[in-house]
This record gives sequence, structure tokens and C-alpha cells, in this order.
Amino acid sequence: MTASSGPGLRRTLGVGDAVVIGLGSMVGAGIFAALAPAAQAAGSGLLLGLAVAAVVAYCNATSSARLAARHPASGGTYVYGREQLGAFWGYLAGWSFVVGKTASCAAMALTVGAYVWPDRAHAVAVAAVVALTAVNYGGVQRSARLTRVIVAVVLAVLAGVVVASLSSGQAEAGHLSLGAPGGVGGILQAAGLLFFAFAGYARIATLGEEVRDPARTIPRAIPLALGIALVVYAAVAVAVLSVLGPDRLAQATAPLADAVGAAGVPWLVPVVRTGAALAALGSLLALILGVSRTTLAMARDRHLPAALADVHPRFQVPHRAELAVGAVVAVLAATVDVRGAIGFSSFGVLVYYAVANASAWTLRPGVAARVVPAVGLVGCAVLAFSLPVGSVVAGGGVLAVGALVYGARRGTAALR
Repeated sequence: MTASSGPGLRRTLGVGDAVVIGLGSMVGAGIFAALAPAAQAAGSGLLLGLAVAAVVAYCNATSSARLAARHPASGGTYVYGREQLGAFWGYLAGWSFVVGKTASCAAMALTVGAYVWPDRAHAVAVAAVVALTAVNYGGVQRSARLTRVIVAVVLAVLAGVVVASLSSGQAEAGHLSLGAPGGVGGILQAAGLLFFAFAGYARIATLGEEVRDPARTIPRAIPLALGIALVVYAAVAVAVLSVLGPDRLAQATAPLADAVGAAGVPWLVPVVRTGAALAALGSLLALILGVSRTTLAMARDRHLPAALADVHPRFQVPHRAELAVGAVVAVLAATVDVRGAIGFSSFGVLVYYAVANASAWTLRPGVAARVVPAVGLVGCAVLAFSLPVGSVVAGGGVLAVGALVYGARRGTAALR
């Protein structure tokens, strides 16, 4: 099955815009949501987990960049899997992405609520989803401009956290010991949870139909965004861990705010909380953007209702897909738990990138060309099954449901 012809999306994004959209997802999600769960899994070994997650993310980024240059259309690995491996694998990737990242959207919305108004976190989360869906509806360039402002503010706040923490008398080098109470399993689980934060570069690939000169822009934007995010992650993780230590970090609900408070800079705490809310908003904005584009691609191929493939004649965005995604996320934001959403999302995203690496494996024969996708594929599988058991069971169940729906649909089509 091939994508239906119809009005295309406007190619307006350059390298800078694409990098900012990726950073808006990675920086916001990882720094403010994944450090504490990673510390619970591995203690100070989370630094090793960060390195493992970065290696897997690099492999995934390289595979995604090669595939995006070959297939510069909206949909990311949904398109790559379909074209390189077959219709089912593309569908499985798209299903994993839409389901997993919808859970990520809910987690980010709830992060906004927790920092802005803890007693009304769910209500604030729903309001944030509604507002950012409206922003995306107005066009992708407007989204990119808003994301650029958010990323600039968040990076400034994170720089303040690093300087305040490392320059204080509370920072202790002994807290950075690489010992992990959970052993290798704990480090891998931490890597799986931290990978949730690195996955923002997917947003760049899913915007392939809205990027200028995608064969040149996407391969440049993905490693740039990933490299900047890795530097930020490492600096903040070291700073916060050196002040709080692994035990206090594992128990922290707002680790960056706790770190600057413990460092003796109380006036910076509300600034950090504001930065956390902005970071989560930036992630939510980019997440809704990416999920709606994959929904568009799947609707074009009739894996989702065809009405979701409609492109707005004025704004040239997939407006029905954006409204549908926004509605589902709003419902989840009113009902779900943040930590459960993170684990579930990590499983779905790792499956998504496993398909991406398998697709990249088919691009060019030869041992050298296949090392990176092979490492990425194995890494995704290992990290996925190192996540908490509940996340693996729930994620596997949802994937099985998706496969059954696909099979039933194909069977019905064959009988017609």
C-alpha cells in the first residue's frame, strides 16, 4: 500500500528550526522527568546508564538520518519500515510511536501541572494540551518559533543549575562514584528510562515533509540536536548528583529545584520550577507535533481513519490529526500516572527505533555499513526488556492488540 496523493505540507523548516524542535523534546523530557527514576534504578550508576543510552541513541540517530534522507516524507519510521521491510513492520513502528508518544504527551502535560499548580495538576495539564494543540493548528513555523524561545529559556535555567551546584560547598566528588546497587540490570534499566529523554530527535524525522532540502537538512539536524542534548544531560546529571547524592536524588520529586536549594541558592528554586514547566511545555509542543504527523501518514495508508489525513487548506497542517491527538492526550492527562506513562512510553519508543535500525540494515550491503544499525537494534531490544516488568507487560500487550487489529483488517480486506 502506498500513501495517497493529496495536498502536501509546506517545506518551511531549516536546520536551525529542526534542531530546536528536537531539543525542545529531548531537554524538557529528560532533565525534569527521568533523572530521579534512573537514580532509583542505578544510584550513581545512572551516569553509566546515561552513556549506554547515548550510544544507543547515536545509533538510532544515524540510522534515522540515513533513512530520512532516502524517504523525506512525514511519518518517520512508519514510512521507513513500510518501504524497507514491508507494510506490517511500518505499521508496527507507527503504532508503537503513536501509542508510546501519546503516553509521553500525557506525562509532559502532567509535569507542567505538577510544577505550576500541584494541587490541580490534572486540570493544568488538560489546559496545557488544549493551548498547545491550538498553537500547532496555526502552522508548523509558529510552533518552531515558540519552541525556540522555550529552549533558550530552559538552557539558561539549566546553566544556572549547573553553576550554582558545582560552585557550592555542598558538591561532593564522592557522590559521583560509578557503583550501581542494582548491578548491570540496574544500569540497563536506568539507560532505558533515560532513553525516554533522548528520543526527541524522532520529531525531526517525522517532519520530513515540512523540511527544506531534507536530504541535507535532516542528516545534519539529528546529530546536532543529539550532541547538544547529551552535553546538557551530562552536565546537569553530574551537578545534581554531586550535590544530592544518589539516595536523595532517587527520592526527589523535583531534583533540580532540590539541588539548587541544597546548594544554598534558595532564590533560584522558583526560577528552576518555572524553567521545568517551560521545558515540559516545549516537550509537549514538539510531541503533539510529531504524533500528529505519524497519524497523518498512517491515515494516508488507511491504517487509521482516512479523515485524519486531511490537510488544512490555509494553514497546511494535518488539522484533524492534530485535533484527534490533542483530544486523546487531554483525556489521558486527566487520568493517568506520570511514572507509569514514562515506562510505557520508553518501551514503545524502543520498539519504534528497533524497526528503524532493522530498516537501515537493508539500505546498503557490507559489514561496515551494518555495524551501527546492528548495535542500535540489539541495544533497543536489551533496553526495552530491562525496563520495569509492568512497563514491559503493558507495552507488549498494546503491541499485540495493534498486531491483531492489523491482521483483522487485512483479513477483512482479503474477503472483499
